[in-house]
Formats: sequence, C-alpha cells, structure tokens
Amino acid sequence: METSTLEKKETKTDFLPLHGTDYIELYVGNAKQAAHYYKTAFGFQSLAYAGPETGVKDRSSYVLIQNKMRLVLTSPLHSNSPIADHHRKHGDGVKVLALMVEDAYDAFEQTTKRGATSSLQPKTLTDANGEVKLSGIKTYGEVEHYFIERKNYNGVFMPGYVEWKSAYNPEPTGLLYVDHCVGNVGWNQMNPWVKFYEDVMGFKNILSFDDNDISTEYSALMSKVMSNGNGYVKFPINEPAEGKKKSQVEEYLEFYEGEGVQHIAIATKDIVSTVKQLMARGVEFLKVPSSYYEDLFERVGKIEEDIEPLKELGILVDSDDEGYLLQLFSKPVEDRPTMFFEIIQRKGAKSFGKGNFKALFEALEREQDARGNL
Repeated sequence: METSTLEKKETKTDFLPLHGTDYIELYVGNAKQAAHYYKTAFGFQSLAYAGPETGVKDRSSYVLIQNKMRLVLTSPLHSNSPIADHHRKHGDGVKVLALMVEDAYDAFEQTTKRGATSSLQPKTLTDANGEVKLSGIKTYGEVEHYFIERKNYNGVFMPGYVEWKSAYNPEPTGLLYVDHCVGNVGWNQMNPWVKFYEDVMGFKNILSFDDNDISTEYSALMSKVMSNGNGYVKFPINEPAEGKKKSQVEEYLEFYEGEGVQHIAIATKDIVSTVKQLMARGVEFLKVPSSYYEDLFERVGKIEEDIEPLKELGILVDSDDEGYLLQLFSKPVEDRPTMFFEIIQRKGAKSFGKGNFKALFEALEREQDARGNL
C-alpha cells in the first residue's frame, strides 16, 4: 500500500453535521489532583464541577477550559464503579470524545441505524439556564462518542454542573482547540474501524500511511486519517505492523490493556511561545538529534520562523502542497507509557507530519528502550 491522499469532498446531504470537538473526558484516579496538574502544566482554567455537592453520588468531575478546548476529568467515589473498573484496567485515559452537533437525537438515530452500538440513549438535561441534549455511541476499545447539542443552553457547562470558582488560575499557554485525536487499535483492526467511521459517521479517509512510511530499523505501524466533511473532526487510526522489535502501538496496547486514544493534538498560533511556557511548567517533550535540522530547508522549503528556537526546543517541521506545519510531542503524561499530547501549529498544511515520522519514531524508540519495552 502506498501513501495516498484522497480528495476531501463536502457531501450535499451530510447526515451527521459536526461542528468540532465539544469536550474530551478522561477517567483518572484523582480528578482533583489531575485538574491541578492540567491547570499548572498546560494553563487550563477552572470552569465547572459536578460531584456530591451537586447531587452526583458516584463521581467527581472537574471541567477545564482554554480557548475552545474543554477537558473533563472524572474519578470514581467508590471502588464498585464502572469508572473505577476503567481506571483499574487502563490507568488515566480518554473515555469520551464529545462532538458538537445540531441535533443530538438525530445524530443518534443516524449512526445507530447505520450500525453503531448505543452507549447513551438520547436524553435532555435541563436547569434554569436551558437544556442540553446528548446521546452516545461506542467506538474502538472502551472509547465513546457523545453527541452534544447545546444551542438552547446558557449555563457554564451543562445541567448537573456548577461554576467552579478557584483563586488559582495560572496563565493560559496559547492552546486553542483540538486539531485531531489519534486512536491505537489492535492487529488487523485499522481497516474495520476505518469502515466504521465511513459507514456509521460518514467520514472520509483523507490520508493513508503504511509501514514503508512509518518505520525505523526496529519497528513500524500503519495509519489512516479519518475526517468528517468540513474537516473540523479528524481521527487518525493506528495499528501495529511487523518489525524487528515492539512498536510504540504495541507498547501502548500492552500497558493500556486494550485499544484507546493515543494522543490529543492541540492547536496553537505560536508554537515557540507555547512550548517554552509548557517546558517551563514541567511538561516533558521528546527530543530529536540536532542533525535533524541540518537539511531542514532542503526538506520543507522556506519557513517564517527562526531555526534556532526550533532547534533549541526540538520542534519538528514538515510541509505539503498547501504550506507547512510545526509540531512537537510530549512524553506520556502518566506513569504508564500510554497517552500523550501533540502541540501543532499549521501554516497552511493540512497533513500530519509524514516527513517527521522517522525522527519522531526513533525518539519514541529511545524512550521505549529506556523503559525496557523496545
């Protein structure tokens, strides 16, 4: 299979209009402490809270916001909880990728009649600030998609939550919105999930990478990028490929104990500023050798940025026919080598950094080797 780019076309009758990512919910061991970490390290701000004080008896949820990105951190209050079971198996990880829709009830009907399995029957939540309609379907692993309709709601987040007021709100770091979320699935499961997104959600496969594109001396993987019609929601899907040693996807599947979200890519308008702030706050990033920058201009063409700050911070650059992008990947943000973050700035490019794959994956392998997992 060769790398291919498929033309992205708007369908005249989009049966599942999506307006972007509404929020991402992580199940974590201690939501209060996790919220402190994401505020301190990433610059998120306090937004909303739900828990025993608001009538929720089985969990505590803290909602954080930075520009258009909302992060929900949820932990269980008892050991006999599905949330506790999820965390016991996977550690901290993404449970819900919530999508903004015009009609949550219709989104549920359209996807389930096309083969999706329900995870949340359509329901309407109301309070003095209006109503939020939501529904949900299952996807790979234990990840779920929620469809959120909030056009008739003026509250802080949704009914059941109250405003979370905090005296501690570190400055934001320039994170804007979710650019894409990458899922890791098991052997020979990429194409079935590609078909799921095509058939059930009307997505298109806009890019494909095989083991010739994403490989090093030791390991390889395959990936296909799925996008909705307007490009607001993109889900690359990875699966392992045969190699001499264990790939990063295999390591993830082993330690996450199943399929799940590998990383969340967040957009910024100034990656140098954002990364400097994140590093100063303790976020750790992968590093590539300085030799990566020796032929940078020959590989990607002219860029507006000074190369020295990019080299100092380890920021990667790649280009396509429409421009270029700058990107950097964090190390895993928990003890298990599972979920991490990508910081990305697009200067016209619509691609996903194919030219950086070799350098990136060699950096990942150095981390795997240090953990004894290569």
